[in-house]
Amino acid sequence: MANRYAFSPDSAPSRMGISGSSALSNVYLWGGVLIAIIVLFVGGWIYFCCRRKLYTTLLRLCVKQKGELNAEKMKLRQFRFEDLQKATRNFSQDCLVGSGAFGNVYLGTFDVEGTLAIKKPNVESYTSTEEFRNEVRLLSKVKHRNLVQLVGFCEESGPKTAKILVYEYVTNGSLLDYIIGRGGRSLTWRQRVNIAIGAAKGLAHLHEDVNPSIIHRDIKPSNILIGEEFEAKVSDFGLVRSGPVGDQSHVSSQVKGTPGYLDPAYCSSFHLTPFTDVYSFGVILLQLVSARPALESTRNHTNLHIIDWARPSIERGNIEEILDANLLIEGCNMEMMMKMGQLGLRCVIKEPKKRPTMTQVWQELEDDLYSMDNFLPKKHRKMDSKRLKGISSQSIGHQNHPSITDQDYSQSINVSVDGIKLQRFRVDLDGLSIQSGSLRCLETSESIEDDFSFPR
Repeated sequence: MANRYAFSPDSAPSRMGISGSSALSNVYLWGGVLIAIIVLFVGGWIYFCCRRKLYTTLLRLCVKQKGELNAEKMKLRQFRFEDLQKATRNFSQDCLVGSGAFGNVYLGTFDVEGTLAIKKPNVESYTSTEEFRNEVRLLSKVKHRNLVQLVGFCEESGPKTAKILVYEYVTNGSLLDYIIGRGGRSLTWRQRVNIAIGAAKGLAHLHEDVNPSIIHRDIKPSNILIGEEFEAKVSDFGLVRSGPVGDQSHVSSQVKGTPGYLDPAYCSSFHLTPFTDVYSFGVILLQLVSARPALESTRNHTNLHIIDWARPSIERGNIEEILDANLLIEGCNMEMMMKMGQLGLRCVIKEPKKRPTMTQVWQELEDDLYSMDNFLPKKHRKMDSKRLKGISSQSIGHQNHPSITDQDYSQSINVSVDGIKLQRFRVDLDGLSIQSGSLRCLETSESIEDDFSFPR
């Protein structure tokens, strides 16, 4: 009996073999499970990444497809950053033609498009990518002879983050250059009227022909460019804002713009309307007549506004008291200048709703110019020398002047520079200064306008 339960050496290896085999099987089993988990995890991660990448790619393709449709319809082009670098020699200072608080403008030369204006904003100019995209969408709706045309844009992320707008190139500089006489530039009275009409038509298009309407918010001489045929082109849409829609009378907005051209009603109420642009344009009309800064400091006045300076003379009917000296020298239609000055004062009436619309502005200017050319007698009228204070009566002649056509009539004046020795001076809008040896009391170094202009 005892032998039946005795330990058998021969049987031990077989039992131990079974036990070892079972353990090894468990190791393989768990190893396989672990490997399967790892494979599933890696596979799932790869699948997730691929799916996300695919989704992102598809999303980009959809956005791109939508952008391409808009670009094709509005004739926009999406530029690569490398293309812009090449066109501007890596944004060289030699290509820099304008700068301001928003950023810089460079002259770019392309093989197909030719010469274009490249507006490269500062890093802080856009608070988000969506803000940049909204501006592109907004500007893509704008197409008018008197508005600077958006040609394309560049949007890239990563190391070469870029949000750049590309505009048509305008050859003859800005209205500011002519008002201050930069480089000896000047405008005839007829050119001034036509520029006012063109700029008003461009703004009227923004206000009335685009849905929703667009308010510029920064109308000033440096933002009105002069084309090849001396047509006006409104530019720099960095502060544009969609206007009221439906039954809205206004949109609420933070005050943005340039001192001297800002509508006081907008500043006090934060209510933005198209009449905000009308006020700024009224200031420009007064500047076209007088070639004076919007604001200037003198010995007796601090920041004297052109409205307060010009109003008394216009209301008395003495437009020659505020007339640009170049117009006195070259000859001009005094009645047309008076009408433009009076219209300027109507545009800056304190109550916005009493101001004319931009359509009414350009229509009135066109009607006045047409009347001057076709209905009034074509003869020069003598002007009382008392109305030209400080100018010798011997300086006013009635002979024909080379700059006056047979249509320049009514109160057209010919002034002999040698006869009156009229001192010409330079009005600097950027520095708010009038430089003259005998007018030092008007000098000031205060600067209130960022001269951000497109290529000249």
